[in-house]
Amino acid sequence: MAKKGKKKPGRQDLRSLLRIPVGKPVDLTAYPADATPGGPKGKAEGLAATAGMGEELAELQERLFAASTAGDRRRVLLVLQGMDTSGKGGTVKHVIGLFNPSGCRIRSFKAPTREELNHPFLWRIMRALPQPGEIGIFDRSHYEDVLIARVRELVPHRQLGRRYGQISRFEESLADDGVSVIKVFLHIGYEQQRRRLLERLDNPEKHWKFNPGDIDERALWPAYQKAYEIALERCSTDVAPWYLVPADRKWYRNWAISRLLLEQLRELDPKYPAGDFDVAECRRRLLV
Repeated sequence: MAKKGKKKPGRQDLRSLLRIPVGKPVDLTAYPADATPGGPKGKAEGLAATAGMGEELAELQERLFAASTAGDRRRVLLVLQGMDTSGKGGTVKHVIGLFNPSGCRIRSFKAPTREELNHPFLWRIMRALPQPGEIGIFDRSHYEDVLIARVRELVPHRQLGRRYGQISRFEESLADDGVSVIKVFLHIGYEQQRRRLLERLDNPEKHWKFNPGDIDERALWPAYQKAYEIALERCSTDVAPWYLVPADRKWYRNWAISRLLLEQLRELDPKYPAGDFDVAECRRRLLV
């Protein structure tokens, strides 16, 4: 992603534009959360462009699923991470709504259950992975185990340090098995988060989305930003890169993630499998 003062390149390859550089320190303050890198000129154009991607996304999804019936093991995993109100749920609603839900596997990760705590931290993640031909979406993920675990000091630092390597090796194994991992950090600004939390308080219909604990977590903003910087730096790899999507503008967030998915599916270019039957003979029998 272009930092402040950098000229924005064209929108031909959004993945290159939003990708976190591999092996380099990450400073989140260098990325404006209200930016629209590579995007449409405004909200109206952005909404139209997002809707315009729907038909091609749906076709590519169908081709991916169809290819799996002939043994193609490829699938896509979209990982969504970000501070409260950054739009993880909104992305699932607006972006994944462009796909056929029967070909999607959506999982939201909360605090580990007692059963999950009795296993290695990646155990619950492995059980939720998409099957061949599917598009998987993680609302939060295994990165909670190096984010909240770091901020809240839930595990010893030595153990925490090992987890970054475990995560990278795990994601490499996914890539080897045909999983295209798209990790998106939804980058919301501090003041924008305040506005969204106030909107929830001011609207009784949104009280169900509010938790007083969100205010406590907000007080730890600097610690969380640091935890994200470390995770983005240490776990952005060639096979499983991180993409930073500015999330202050919801229309841009939805457009950018739709575009990232579209570019990935185009690159996969799944094919409909050929039939293993005699088409002419089947037609003859039907027409008799």
